[in-house]
Amino acid sequence: MAPPTTPDEWGAKNRTYPATTGVPGPRNPRLTPYMIPLGRAATSGGYSKVVGVTAAQAGKTETILDIIGERLDTRPKPIIYVGPSKEFNVDQFEPRLMGLFDEAPSLASKVVRGRRMKKTKKIVAGVSIRLAHAGSSTAIKSDPAALGLVDEYDEMSANIKGQGDPLGLLEARGDTHADFVTLVVSTPSNGFVETEIDPVSGLEFFKLGTDEEIQSPIWRQFQLGTRHHFAWQCPHCDEYFVPMQKHLVYRKEGLPAQARREAYVQCPYGCVDPILDEHKEKMNETGLMIAPGQTIEDARADRNLPDTNTYSQWTSGLCSPFQTFGQRAERILTAIQTGETDKRQTATNAAFGELFTPIGGDVPEWDAIRQLAQPYKEFDIPTGALILTCGVDVQKNRLVYAVRAWGARSESWLITRGEIWGPTEEEDVWTSLAELLASRFGAMHIVRTFVDAGFRPGKKDAVPEHKVYEFARRFSRTVYATKGFETRPTPLSVNRIDVNPKGGRAKYGLDLVRLSTDFFKSWVHERIRWPEDQPGGWHLFEAIDEDYCKQIVSEARTKKPGGAGFTWIVKSKQNHFLDCEALAYAAAYMIGIQRLRDDPTAQAKPAPEPKRGDPKSEPEHEPAGAAQAPRPQAKREGGFLGGRRRGGYL
Repeated sequence: MAPPTTPDEWGAKNRTYPATTGVPGPRNPRLTPYMIPLGRAATSGGYSKVVGVTAAQAGKTETILDIIGERLDTRPKPIIYVGPSKEFNVDQFEPRLMGLFDEAPSLASKVVRGRRMKKTKKIVAGVSIRLAHAGSSTAIKSDPAALGLVDEYDEMSANIKGQGDPLGLLEARGDTHADFVTLVVSTPSNGFVETEIDPVSGLEFFKLGTDEEIQSPIWRQFQLGTRHHFAWQCPHCDEYFVPMQKHLVYRKEGLPAQARREAYVQCPYGCVDPILDEHKEKMNETGLMIAPGQTIEDARADRNLPDTNTYSQWTSGLCSPFQTFGQRAERILTAIQTGETDKRQTATNAAFGELFTPIGGDVPEWDAIRQLAQPYKEFDIPTGALILTCGVDVQKNRLVYAVRAWGARSESWLITRGEIWGPTEEEDVWTSLAELLASRFGAMHIVRTFVDAGFRPGKKDAVPEHKVYEFARRFSRTVYATKGFETRPTPLSVNRIDVNPKGGRAKYGLDLVRLSTDFFKSWVHERIRWPEDQPGGWHLFEAIDEDYCKQIVSEARTKKPGGAGFTWIVKSKQNHFLDCEALAYAAAYMIGIQRLRDDPTAQAKPAPEPKRGDPKSEPEHEPAGAAQAPRPQAKREGGFLGGRRRGGYL
């Protein structure tokens, strides 16, 4: 039996690639130095789980083979390898595993060949290595093991025929081995994650995301661990930075082949000279794995590590020696130019090892929202404002609201926004909301308020639907309960429903407004890009805060798979002000603000209330109350006010 060593040292000593491979000759783990810490963590005995996230063609499989070879040669114990599918195991991994046995003389004589050798089970040094796949819970549960290996975790089903997650099933096989270790590697899939500057090292790392923001299983596992990032040392300024897709510079217009020829990496510290492919080898050699909370010196000395039993690391696809910067640029630009979401996702995941957020590139950064601020103060009523509406989003622990003023051509100004904290099952927050809605803003009152009553079974922060209905009934002159739907034949409709008060027997009638969330959120996002020189702008007061701005761009509209309509992707669960603004516009739309055309300085007249209580009220293009909307000195266009003209609606 060979003496214990590390997987990379064992691979360098025992493996030789044949001439038919891409890099023939002795195995050189230093070609992908960012994978060495992963292999060493898996065999160090210091962690029960090891997680690796990176791009395709980055050396993951070769590291897995080093780990298998070192373990079978020095401390043979049963191993289970779990691939994403049976075909993957048989067609791709099993031939490479047999290649490992043939490459390493120290293993070749230990392999039991003949009838006892099967495609999915090998006997080496008296122990088994089983190849299971994510589609079969039986194969994963068949043998106990001391080492479990999960490859391409994000391609696996979350539940194998009702038996549970493949990772959980595999971990259960190690109960009989005190030193059981699970290694999980994969390229990531979908999710939204921001970055932040670590106060200790000054490096930019990926922030922790929430369950709502992260759909990628491997990224969730990464967040449970040490969260090491592979950092490069800039060849020009010698400062360390974590390379990411945003550091790749290439021509965004033109042919992808041109992007391939001209691509380079830009140091985030402002170095003028580009980082070229010729610098990559040295940057990989001097690169290091560093976790949040570590200094560069800590990382070199492997100290001050996060207190966790899971080692995890992320490496950018830019670090791969098998792909140039130009090839990465060509791939992502080609995907972008196709306009197909799945191709952009594949390029982002496989080429860069980063999460893909399918936002379509149509949502600006949050600081662009702040630029919509105008020189007026919160609570001031700007010239041209005619009516006020309010949108209220109901959470379990607070009410979130936005009050907006409206003028001609749907020009609007945010008057105030805020949160009323307290359990929404109780009365206090509703009393405070009533006081807000009764307030005067200059010489104006809020004429219509929409309160979201959208209850979804199983929703973590389920809203008290009955409280919304009670509030709307109590203030029925100006307040409507609403429910949003992703798909609606009309933007807005009003229907009479029967409601049971909580704990009561008698039913009462209530007008419920059903909304197309796609229509009203789309309107808000269209207006934040409104040309400055055109009437109809969407404005904010001058002291607007960062949190509000970020929430306005917390969701994005994208096509559904197959092009069957659109859906809204949540990239942050803090999206309440976007909902409030959509509701505020829906309230103004119900009144008919979209019909007002000219003379924004005219004074508004009180808007009569629409007829309520008609159970058949289902407007097509004329929402309830639109006919009574204030029309100060409005000019007719296309023949009549707010009407249809050739080419579509005004």
